[in-house]
Amino acid sequence: MLTQDMAAKPPQIYLAGFDVFRPDAAGHGQYLKALCTERGLIGLYPSDGAVPAGLGAHDAARWICNANLALIRAADAVMANLNDFRGAGEPDAGTAFEVGFAVALGKPVWGYRSDSLALIERAAVRVEDRAAFCSQGFVVEDFGLPLNLMLACTAQLVIGDAAACLDAVRETLAAQRQHTSAKPASS
Repeated sequence: MLTQDMAAKPPQIYLAGFDVFRPDAAGHGQYLKALCTERGLIGLYPSDGAVPAGLGAHDAARWICNANLALIRAADAVMANLNDFRGAGEPDAGTAFEVGFAVALGKPVWGYRSDSLALIERAAVRVEDRAAFCSQGFVVEDFGLPLNLMLACTAQLVIGDAAACLDAVRETLAAQRQHTSAKPASS
């Protein structure tokens, strides 16, 4: 829910997704942040902070994890790229964790996908006795949802790109802001 304090400043949106693994991750992060700025939002991109020099691999990983968790805590909402990553049917594991973390903190989450195909349509490779299986032999759930139910039922899903998702974020937050400002102050 949008608080009075949030109504006074632009909402901060944590930009979750496997985009940080793109070869042009920094440039793409700037692009996503510019999309936020165009909509009156502040984008918080996971790789904005430089990892301190001299850290070993495990310490660098811990630093990145803690920095991202701090950004999610500071954010008013999360937007997540929930497109398939490194295989059919599943988004990035780190992104899924970030969505769950935000939900646990009570933050609103929007996720976007480029298509609305049901998970079973993207991930199933064989069907036996009315059960569908992925390439590794595990059952693929069939709820007609484009994602695992834990993501599909906790994030507001947008079919489209980051810009379309941010439009939905802006619209919802603006409506909440209007609703909050319309309430009479309590005495």
